[in-house]
Amino acid sequence: IPHVKEAMMSDAIGTTIGAMMGSSTITTYVESASGIAEGGRSGFTSLITGLLFILALFFAPLFLLIPSAATSGALVLVGVFMMDSISKIDMEDMSEALPAFITIIMMILTYSIADGMVLGLLCYVLVKLFCGKHKDISITMYILAALFILKFIFA
Repeated sequence: IPHVKEAMMSDAIGTTIGAMMGSSTITTYVESASGIAEGGRSGFTSLITGLLFILALFFAPLFLLIPSAATSGALVLVGVFMMDSISKIDMEDMSEALPAFITIIMMILTYSIADGMVLGLLCYVLVKLFCGKHKDISITMYILAALFILKFIFA
């Protein structure tokens, strides 16, 4: 992607500020990746989105009148659009397919994108190790896996 460095820098800043305010950092990345995939790379898209969210605060009481079931159709459509990425998974390589499946199914079962990604990452590292493909795993992945295991033990 052209100019991806700038896009990821704005994402990193947003993720950092969001994390300090209690939002999930994984969610921030997913939303940014979606925006970048649709052509929003300069940061102007994020600025307009932020301004619209501030404007929406004034209409929040009106929006709360809409039952949550009314948004389910839109969420299903978003899920369908996200399914396009599944076609890019190498289903012939079980060390790639199984962690992807675990990530997807655990997002659904835990109701959390962050938990699904953490469990998928742990599965990826373990499956690669058990398949003898330890060279496919970067040192960063080992460190993240260790930190996530500690998180599950002590949290």
